[in-house]
Amino acid sequence: MKSHPLHPQRLLILANLSMTIGVLLLLLGIAGAYVYDQHLMLGAIVASHALVILGPTALKIGYVMRLLAQRQLTLTA
Repeated sequence: MKSHPLHPQRLLILANLSMTIGVLLLLLGIAGAYVYDQHLMLGAIVASHALVILGPTALKIGYVMRLLAQRQLTLTA
């Protein structure tokens, strides 16, 4: 089965979305883990700390996808 790479414009949109979601997850994690931690139950605090790790991960993956999309766009131009 032959795999087709994503169109550079679609990859760029997906990368921007991934970066945006990563920043939102990070901010939500920081708010839950450090700002509102006294108002949350232990499970929510643990989940917030997990978001502090997962948010930057999504941000970094989105950044690499963005670099790939920009490279593909320059090669096709």
